[in-house]
Amino acid sequence: MEISEHITGILNTLPDKPGCYLMKDAAGTIIYVGKAINLKNRVRSYFHESADHAFKTRQMVRKIADIDIIVVNSELEALILEMNLIKEHRPFYNVRLKDDKRYPYIKIHWADDFPKLSITRLMVEDGSRYFGPYTSVWAVHQTLDILRKIFPYLTCAREITGKDPRPCLYYDIKLCSGPCIGAIDKASYRQMIDDLSKFLEGRTDPVIKRLQAEMQSASENLNYERAAALRDQIQSIEHVVQRQKIISDDQKDTDIIALARTNGEACVQIFFVRSGKLIGREYFILEGTEDEKNEAILKEFIKQFYSQAAFIPNRVLLPTEVEEARIIKEWLNTRRSGEKIEIQVPKRGKNKSLVDMATENAVETLKALETRWKADKDRQHQALAELQAALNLPEPPNRIECYDISNTMGTASVGSMVVFEQGVANKKLYRRFNIRSVEGPDDFASMEEVLRRRFSHYHSAQAEKDLPGKTPDLSFSILPDLLIVDGGKGQLGRAVKVISEQELEGRFALVGLAKQEEELFLPGQSNSVRLEERSQGLYLIQRIRDEAHRFAITAHRSRRGKIGLMSRLDTIPGLGPARRKELILRFGSIEAILAAKPEEIAGIKGISLELAQQIKAQLE
Repeated sequence: MEISEHITGILNTLPDKPGCYLMKDAAGTIIYVGKAINLKNRVRSYFHESADHAFKTRQMVRKIADIDIIVVNSELEALILEMNLIKEHRPFYNVRLKDDKRYPYIKIHWADDFPKLSITRLMVEDGSRYFGPYTSVWAVHQTLDILRKIFPYLTCAREITGKDPRPCLYYDIKLCSGPCIGAIDKASYRQMIDDLSKFLEGRTDPVIKRLQAEMQSASENLNYERAAALRDQIQSIEHVVQRQKIISDDQKDTDIIALARTNGEACVQIFFVRSGKLIGREYFILEGTEDEKNEAILKEFIKQFYSQAAFIPNRVLLPTEVEEARIIKEWLNTRRSGEKIEIQVPKRGKNKSLVDMATENAVETLKALETRWKADKDRQHQALAELQAALNLPEPPNRIECYDISNTMGTASVGSMVVFEQGVANKKLYRRFNIRSVEGPDDFASMEEVLRRRFSHYHSAQAEKDLPGKTPDLSFSILPDLLIVDGGKGQLGRAVKVISEQELEGRFALVGLAKQEEELFLPGQSNSVRLEERSQGLYLIQRIRDEAHRFAITAHRSRRGKIGLMSRLDTIPGLGPARRKELILRFGSIEAILAAKPEEIAGIKGISLELAQQIKAQLE
């Protein structure tokens, strides 16, 4: 294998120290992150002629154009840094959790006098209690619906004084305990939320015993209305608990992890056992698992899952030994207080049966997912065939691009570009365009600017495609088979004008989508095309249009928020333009800055700890 002079120079200067290494391709993209006790030995091993690497590794090594290293003091520090780098960069050749943008959590705002519950994708150290991560927002909402019927927690934005003249409707339908009118005091409300927390943790026995004692006391004091309410609450808890299968005699909190693989896919199933009861389970799909051993996949799952889990159990049961178990166990113990964690691979008995049960469920989950993926693929093929027929295209439109504009009275105007390939959204190819040349709310002129910039990028990519070391941007270097502009005839006319200017007529199909009746307008045709109701082709067009609209609104809100953030940061003395920009890039919002510790803010070059404290004080 021929090694470039640049890589040879790096290999000759590697230190004999622990740390992380970041492999980069010719475009500077990080394609792999690894850690090592000895950086010199580990990194050099990739380039040994005699090394018996798997196909995936050989493929990666051929793409390495540069290597960055970060030296740390210990193997544990290297492990933690590696996890953070993989989460941040999601390198293509690393095993990684699929769709891990940030999983949702249930957040209990415990620092408030009357804590509320919310769904969040970010855990911050603000005194709140967190439960998760969950893989489905829908499942979280289902959980909260059940909880609210048992523990009627507060959801409104009222300032709670206990002296409001009347409650809202939720109190009347028993979905709120009424702290606003003093129907429940602060101590009792917080006790209820603490019970809710224990319920989420699977520790229902002490809650039931305490409620039963309260019910008995209320009955003896002739407070029959209170006793009846407590009885109903106990019955609701018991109804849910009855469905939680008792699968272990001991009281250890245990996570049971199992793995299933087929056709290049890997599925991890995790069962959550608390106080001997199975309180829930989740499955996770992992990417980058080709040519990887089961032990390596499980190792990466454990690291990535528990780096963001709100709770670390006493014990983890696994189907096989994992690589680097010692250092992983050491890291997990830094995230626990009290009893040290056990990582076990049971060979017989009840625990072996539990792991086998989890494995069987992982296999069945993966089969069900593959069936669903196949059904989705069949629907996608049908949708593309219907679009081909309706628009009289020579081939199915395998790459579809859709554009939309979003602004508020002409301010913070943004254009969105979404890309669907084979009927599936490819979010890596999405692009946003901050409108530069248009004043005021002119969506037509904004659309022209967006399309000009998109196709200018295309022409630039064509001019550079044969240059050495250039990696094309797949968002722009490939033309669509079908281009959709959201806005009907008006936007279609502007798109035709731009495409003519760019000398791209006839290179792809172009339609304008009317917002009201789902009509498709084609250039030069007065009559619109309508897809059949409930057809797969119509569903696909609607999904694409909705995605372009969502992405445009999200980008617009982000830009509008940054404009507002910038104006607030402008008022802080000693904070120049460069530092303001770095703050926005690092944190993105006022809330994120306020949630950050002063030391985190001071991590930005040029911001002292004193200035960081001043920034927080000013924004508060």
